[in-house]
Amino acid sequence: MAEFVNLVRYLRGRITLIFGIFIFGLALGYPISGDIISWFLQANGYLPEGVELIIIQPMEVILLRLRIATQIAIAMAFTMIIIDMSWNGSKIINKSNTEKINQKKSKILILFLVSLSSIGLGIIGAIYAHNILIPMLLDFLANDASNVGLTNTWQLQSWLGFVIGLFFGSIMSFQTPLVTLLLLRTGIISRSSLTENRGLIWFFALLLGAVLSPPDPISMFLVGGPIVLLLEVALLIDKFFTTSQSSV
Repeated sequence: MAEFVNLVRYLRGRITLIFGIFIFGLALGYPISGDIISWFLQANGYLPEGVELIIIQPMEVILLRLRIATQIAIAMAFTMIIIDMSWNGSKIINKSNTEKINQKKSKILILFLVSLSSIGLGIIGAIYAHNILIPMLLDFLANDASNVGLTNTWQLQSWLGFVIGLFFGSIMSFQTPLVTLLLLRTGIISRSSLTENRGLIWFFALLLGAVLSPPDPISMFLVGGPIVLLLEVALLIDKFFTTSQSSV
């Protein structure tokens, strides 16, 4: 608990940097949001056959671009927090522990590995969203409306906001093993606290799936399932490292 409190205090001290990264993400994201919208409009599987897109409000495209820029800014701020934790994790713990922690690995090497892992996991999450999650959910929605005799006319902002939310949500959710391992290896969260609250974590993961997707079991698992699976993978990796260190 003390380590977690120190983490909160540490992040409060970094709020200016986090806010600065967020503003930079907004400034960077808005100009490229137009290209992102064009890419999604032309991407295969994102617009089911027979669906017509319409614009209802004059400001719809501008609001959509602001929404995309905000999601980019959040992703950049979140990535900065992950990198900052990998660099200063031991400093956070040292504030609550009097014993010195001997660091066997160089901070630069750890930072490189964490950055590379974050990029790799983000790419895997994007591939999952592009090839499986988004096409399957959009086909489900389009077929569900067609089966009851309704015409599929989707508002641009609602459709693309839903798609991009799932896309960025997948990229962020696939960071679960990296974040979990950082929290465990730095001692900010104990392994026992995660395992004891495993059921609660699973519930919130599936709840997130229900919020972001249609409320059927398949869609909930497609969105929330990867978080649960990746959390279990992180726990297995942490157990392997713990066993290896104890046997040395």
